[in-house]
This record gives sequence, structure tokens and C-alpha cells, in this order.
Amino acid sequence: MMDTLKIPRRITGRNVISTLETINIQTGERIVRSQFDYLIEAPNWTQDGKKLIYNSLGRIYSFDIDSQESTVIDTGYADQCNNDHVLSPDHTQIAISHATYEDGKSRIYVVPLEGGNPVLLTPMAPSYLHGWSPNGSELAYCAERNGQYDIYTISVTGGVETQLTDVVGLDDGPEYSPDGKHIWFNSTRTGLMQVWRMNADGSEQTQMTFDESNNWFPHVSPDGESIAYITYRKGDVAPGDHPPNKDVEIRLMSSNGGGFQTLAQLFGGQGTLNVNSWSPDSKQLAFVSYQLKE
Repeated sequence: MMDTLKIPRRITGRNVISTLETINIQTGERIVRSQFDYLIEAPNWTQDGKKLIYNSLGRIYSFDIDSQESTVIDTGYADQCNNDHVLSPDHTQIAISHATYEDGKSRIYVVPLEGGNPVLLTPMAPSYLHGWSPNGSELAYCAERNGQYDIYTISVTGGVETQLTDVVGLDDGPEYSPDGKHIWFNSTRTGLMQVWRMNADGSEQTQMTFDESNNWFPHVSPDGESIAYITYRKGDVAPGDHPPNKDVEIRLMSSNGGGFQTLAQLFGGQGTLNVNSWSPDSKQLAFVSYQLKE
């Protein structure tokens, strides 16, 4: 099921108009940065605050916020990239999830951010990237092994992967806290999709959201104080699905847990907020909203 949702055999576009936006988390002001007559997804904010990195139709692009110009990043033969891409802590590299031509399954690669040859890190598939440890040594990802989706980590030099969760259902979206002590993720283990947190070694897995919604992809702010995530309404989707073309919310909560506030309501879902989209100063989020073409 997840192969179909997260990475088809060949990347294809949806019939949408994509709007790249930013939102101020204090004022709620939304600014349209650019609009595209085709599908773009999942903006990462670069460390200098000047660019957003997104994927579109299998390729990775750098978008200059001031000039509004997009430039393709050379990822070599990895031209079937999905919306699971993460920048290294020093922002010299980008890790990507690319559907290999042999079997169409997602595997994780690392490429220089300026472009270059991809280096394979996860021979086993499917593997969907989500986090890079603050010390730069490990990647965290969701992977299907023996019919079950769990959270894994692997060294940036490759080698044997480490399994951190082992429960029936779907665990997804693992992302490190800035201090490296925790990994945030989302899980269906209690019924609906909810936000969870665990120690970086997989211990003390703790549920952090408890509302009657399906909450996906927790992203920790650079200052470590806030968590942004995307929410689907209960009954609108199955707990383990994060499809496109749905009415969703971007929510914000404290990294200590507790209640949430709704930052934005929009038409989106898949592609809106799959990766960490915080600005370096923790004051803004970047995201993508969509309109269906008639």
C-alpha cells in the first residue's frame, strides 16, 4: 500500500497548480512566494534563509526567494526523487529518496548540495528518508521490512541499518531534535495517526498528540521549542494514508507536549509539509498548497 502512496514506479505529476508559501508562526501572515503550473512538493529552507529546496517530477530544485528563480540540482542518475529529502546539518549535502529503475522502490542516496554523483546508502528497499542527525553521522528513515513499516537509522557512510521501532502498523516520519537526544515520528499504533517521540536510541517511545485527527510528519524548529505537523480530519483518510487533494491543517505544538494551535487551513496533504520546512530563525514555515486544474 505504501509503495503506491509514497513512490510509484515512475514519478508522475498531479493535475494541479502549486503555490509555494511561507507563514509567520507569530502573526499567521501567509506570503505567496511563487506559483507553479505543475506539481512541486516539500520545501526545505536553507541555512542562510535565502533558498528553498523542493522536488518536482522526480528532480530536486533550488528556489531563490528574492529572485523567485528555480535551478535544478544535478543528482545524476537519481532522477526519480520523491518528497523525502533532507539537508545535512552543514548544508553541504542533500540526502534524497530515489526510485531505482530496477524495481521502482525508494532507496536513500546522498549528493552534494551543489550537485554531483549520488551515493547509495540503503540497498534494502523501500526506504523513505526523513531525518539527519545534528552531528551529521546518521540518517533516520521509514522502511518496509518483511511486511512491516518501522523506523530505522543508518550511518551516513552506509553499513548495517539499526531498527528502532517494532510494532504492528505504520511508523513514519522520523526526525531528530536539534540537540540530538530525541527522534520525533508518527505512528498508527494506537488507532489514528498520532505524533510520538522517543530517545535517539529508540527507547521511551511516548505518544505526544491525542486528538481525534490523523497527525503526520512532526518537524522540530531549529531552536527546539516547537513542533509543526500536518493534520487530516478523522474519517477523511485512513490513519495510514497521507494522500493529496485534501483539506488539511498545519498545526503547532510545544516540544514539551500539550495543546496545539492551528497555523493554517489549506487544500493539500501529500507534498505540503513532508520535510522540515522551518526557517533558520524558527519564525517561519514554508509549505505548498494546491489547486485542482479544471
